[in-house]
Amino acid sequence: MTAKIYIVGMGDDGLDGLTGHAKSKVRRAEVIVGSTPLLQRVPTDHPAERIVCDGGMQELELCVESLADRPTVMLAGGDPLFYGIARFLTDRIGKNRFEIIPHVSSMQLAFARVKESWDDAFLTNLAVQPLDRVVDVVRAAERVGMFTTEEISPSVVAESLLDRRIDYFNAYVCENLGTPNETITAGDLASIRGQEFSPLNVMVLVRRTGAADLPSGPAKRRLFGNPDDYFLQSRPKRGLLTPCEVRCIAMAELEIQSNSVVWDVGAGSGALAIEAAAIAREGVVYAIEMDVEDYNLMIENAQQFNVPSLIPVHGQAPEAWAELPDPDAVFVGGSGRMVPELVAGAISRLKDGRIVVNVSSPDNLVAVQAVLAEQGFVSDVRMINISRGLQQLDRVRFEALNPSFLVIGYRESAS
Repeated sequence: MTAKIYIVGMGDDGLDGLTGHAKSKVRRAEVIVGSTPLLQRVPTDHPAERIVCDGGMQELELCVESLADRPTVMLAGGDPLFYGIARFLTDRIGKNRFEIIPHVSSMQLAFARVKESWDDAFLTNLAVQPLDRVVDVVRAAERVGMFTTEEISPSVVAESLLDRRIDYFNAYVCENLGTPNETITAGDLASIRGQEFSPLNVMVLVRRTGAADLPSGPAKRRLFGNPDDYFLQSRPKRGLLTPCEVRCIAMAELEIQSNSVVWDVGAGSGALAIEAAAIAREGVVYAIEMDVEDYNLMIENAQQFNVPSLIPVHGQAPEAWAELPDPDAVFVGGSGRMVPELVAGAISRLKDGRIVVNVSSPDNLVAVQAVLAEQGFVSDVRMINISRGLQQLDRVRFEALNPSFLVIGYRESAS
């Protein structure tokens, strides 16, 4: 049976920082493999044969395949499975050949130093991820941990974020973690910009409480189905904006024409109303919203998208639509108990058009269907489950959005 190779994670404090189990494997090793800096942390009087491997993953794979069947330790920095060598080697050679003994990663140390949880943080490595893609994810994140590079330093990251008006994070640059030269620099992004840091650093970003996401400000916009981060959103209510995939289906089912009169009841920060106004440029879209913060965000979003046919209406339905002209299409979004009542009131004013209702609870789904049936409307239902791919470390994971129901109502004569 071929002897296992022990991949041992090591910090800058060398053998002193290892667990008893890890130390015992190093003491008993007849062969120790690692980069020059890692091998230098092993006492010179250790009798094991040392194999220097500074040439990257491919050289490391060849080295492993050439090893004799002797007790062997392969040194790695921090946690070998966290942007380390272990995943590559186990994928290429097989898991049965190795046993992994992790050390605390520098990412863990960084979050510990700034006293922030990292269980919900976006973690990335700028050595393998394009900065532009990372910035788009950072825009909507609560916490971020990133390994920077000499070319893409914390200063460059700060500059890139500020260029996109993303200035609502506190920043920490954690240098030389676990060594006597350890330094933590804290500040806002403007203060980090222009500073120089050690190449061995982890940058941590923490969103300031209550900060709203800023839109990404694209040069080209779609007629509808624009990404969610193109719109200003109230941070405490993030996720209440109708997701772009749901918006696409809703817009198709509303059958909006260039001269349509549209009501968006419970418009929030205005994503659907704005896109409806882009289609109904010769008509008018009334976006009804009672929350003053969302109403103001809607106005800002409408200015960004240049949709003159959009008319924001600040007020609570049904009173807010009392003086409005009858609609050709109605969209109702919300999760409260008032939704069925609002649907009943809206369809009493609806012409020969369609109503689309976005609800998240089965109770509201059943109640809305009942209201439509009472008024002689045909109803179709779509249950929508969307998962979006998110680049996490060097792999894609899928993040599920909250499932929702679209109830589409129309008079049978208008089908």
